[in-house]
Amino acid sequence: MEYILATVITVVVSILAITLQVLFFSPISPNILQLPPTPPSFIPNTHLQGVIKLGEGVLQQPEDVFMDQKGILHTATRDGWIKRLHKNGTLENWKKIHDKDTLLGLIITKNGDLVVCDTEEGLIKVDKDGEVTALATHLNGEKIRFADDVVEASDGSLYFSVASTKFGLHEWHLDILEAKPHGQLLKYDPSTKETTLVLDGLGFANGVDISLDQEFLVICESLKSRCLKYWLKDEKRGKVEIFIDNLPGSPDNIKLAPDGSFWIALLQFTSSNMKFVHSSKVIKHILATFPKLFNQIKGVDKSAMVINVGSDGTIIKRLDDPNGKVVSFVTSVLEFEGNLYLGSLKNNFIGKLPLESVV
Repeated sequence: MEYILATVITVVVSILAITLQVLFFSPISPNILQLPPTPPSFIPNTHLQGVIKLGEGVLQQPEDVFMDQKGILHTATRDGWIKRLHKNGTLENWKKIHDKDTLLGLIITKNGDLVVCDTEEGLIKVDKDGEVTALATHLNGEKIRFADDVVEASDGSLYFSVASTKFGLHEWHLDILEAKPHGQLLKYDPSTKETTLVLDGLGFANGVDISLDQEFLVICESLKSRCLKYWLKDEKRGKVEIFIDNLPGSPDNIKLAPDGSFWIALLQFTSSNMKFVHSSKVIKHILATFPKLFNQIKGVDKSAMVINVGSDGTIIKRLDDPNGKVVSFVTSVLEFEGNLYLGSLKNNFIGKLPLESVV
């Protein structure tokens, strides 16, 4: 009898402790999120299973890729390196920034400098000689904590996204669960060295790029499965419009294609599992408290999808690896000289796909 009583007391106390932890000490204050309606149906294909693996085994989760004018591919890996892949196939460990996994989007500026987003340090410049300089670390006295992607305008200004002002890189899932608009678009002016706010209240601001005619920016909102258009010139300057919404996934990085269209990497945060999660605050609290449970349902590392979108926001082409057989968790896609180059937060290589194979 005493054993049964002790067992009951232990169970009750455990339930109360878990309830208190989940409801009163949860790291999030979540909103219910109505995910977009089911997008127009596309028949899944296996085009991405035809990628050629570049640098396999020596590139640790190359999240973003960028090509300079000489055709040298640059990427930042989870071990803090900036690595370069030359046209002859040689892989170069070019610059060690630090020993962290916080380097994300990167570009090569018109002056030949590399600029990379560091989720802890802000916007960082690495010049041709490898000297590292912090460009944008604070906004109005507050530390920039989750710089994500960056693009250079023709006047040299750097526009970059901040995924969340509340949660850091290793807490990104909490931002998704909380479902509140903590993202920003910022501008760094290299002539004045000032950082200013362009847009606030974005739903996990992610990839950003600029149109071929330099008329507008496109900024991806992963949480809302859409991309916004921010006008830069003339009478529309400062206005915001929806570029494309109701996407068949959550947009990550976006890259301008040579013909003026855009390539967008899509993550699978719009699955039936996530729709169920976003319908309940209690479930969100539980998943935030026990992150291993979230890892079981997130789904982003089990498939890959990229789309090509015209400058008018119309989907032109969709490429998949529906079950992650060859590539998964693709976070960026770059078109250069008839090939696509794919970055990923799961794979240990950069994928190369000849476009002629998917025509």
